[in-house]
Amino acid sequence: MKDQLEHSSLQKAKDILKNSDAILITAGAGLGIDSGLPDFRSDNGFWKAYPPLARLGISFEEMANPKWFKDDPSFAWGFYGHRLNLYRKTIPHDGFSLLLDIASSKENSYFVFTSNVDGQFQKAGFDEKRIVECHGTIHYNQCLNNCQDDIWGNEGDSVVVDDNTFLASHPLPVCPHCKRLARPNILMFGDWQWNDRKTQKQKEMFNDWLENLKVSKAKLCVVEIGAGSAIPTVRMTSEKIADMLSGTLIRINPKEYNTPSRHIGVALGGLEGIRTIINGD
Repeated sequence: MKDQLEHSSLQKAKDILKNSDAILITAGAGLGIDSGLPDFRSDNGFWKAYPPLARLGISFEEMANPKWFKDDPSFAWGFYGHRLNLYRKTIPHDGFSLLLDIASSKENSYFVFTSNVDGQFQKAGFDEKRIVECHGTIHYNQCLNNCQDDIWGNEGDSVVVDDNTFLASHPLPVCPHCKRLARPNILMFGDWQWNDRKTQKQKEMFNDWLENLKVSKAKLCVVEIGAGSAIPTVRMTSEKIADMLSGTLIRINPKEYNTPSRHIGVALGGLEGIRTIINGD
């Protein structure tokens, strides 16, 4: 009976995705695991990626705090510089291209809403103007002192990190205006200085798209991948928009796949789940 119910749910998910007019892709950290990116939402996954922080007993929540840029800049940029270098060299897995192909084919197109700061959607070919990065992006910097209320792309910055200590070597990234220390344009824990200008512009375009869907009465399918409940921003957004536009949410998550009634949970990892609902693999 369980297998029959799972098969029925998967078939329903495939049909809804195929027959939709528009797709909203929402994604959390779990999407990147199949690309080889670490899982920062558990201490085991985080500490496996950063042994020096395991020895110090520092969790992801403690490390992802802007205080380190003032207290110990080499320590702070060691963590974020390592992540920046990792994301720059990571190749998005095949699930991204599968999503892009089907999303681009829809009459009312697509949008992406993600808490990931890694820039993998852009690298996979998704339109920059159709992505909301609700926690910012590691590929842009801002002044630690917010001297000009400015953010800028950091593609010209090279951050050298010692593989043993995870400390960054000087010179560290600096603000082009005041020449003092820069930090990533990422929303951190306890962060009151995050410059959200870029994210706000993304949200404005996103809201325009949603309004157009509402007016046209387009059939919306929300495909959520790898979004956990510890920080529920993505999950709440998925559910809110699906209900607001009478769409259907397909939640792909190997553990936290539970959904409100009428929506569909798929108990698979990111890449396997995407392949299953698109190709039937």
